[in-house]
Amino acid sequence: MVRTDWTDFYGDLLEEIPPKMPKPRGNPVNTTCFVDANHASNLVTCRSQTGILIFVMKSSIIWHSKRQNTVETSTFGSEFVAMRQATELIEALRYKLRMLRIPIDGPTRVYGDNGAVVSNSLVPTSTLTKKHNAICYHRVRETVAAGTTAIGKVNTDYNLADNFTKQLSPERRDHLLQCITYQTKQ
Repeated sequence: MVRTDWTDFYGDLLEEIPPKMPKPRGNPVNTTCFVDANHASNLVTCRSQTGILIFVMKSSIIWHSKRQNTVETSTFGSEFVAMRQATELIEALRYKLRMLRIPIDGPTRVYGDNGAVVSNSLVPTSTLTKKHNAICYHRVRETVAAGTTAIGKVNTDYNLADNFTKQLSPERRDHLLQCITYQTKQ
């Protein structure tokens, strides 16, 4: 993974490591996350639905589906809210693993299907034109700058978090569930 220089934007940022962390034991684990949002899916409140699926090695550890607390005016906004929620869950999981003496191998790979969110998270020189999304935008970018997360784009057909954000046909739902099970069995 090529590390981009973020020092002009966020200083010399590093992932927070617990100060009294026990000495790690055993083999390092890798973590992967799939994240998605369904913009204004609730027809009554127009709130979006967030879906997050986090794996440690190839075992699904966190399944998260929740209505967002705010009404977002765009898909971009709801996807960034979901990405921020995912980074917070990732940071909490990484902290727990470290306190359980489990070493972590590199950043958590985070996959989302919104190209604009992925590119705005990765390019230090990108600018935000939607001021109300600034907190989510900078929070996600800080985790990338610190090396906690590495964000990438996944085709929506392969985004395992789709199961948690929208109604799917039985065939599509079963296919995604089989993919989750396949990840776990490998």
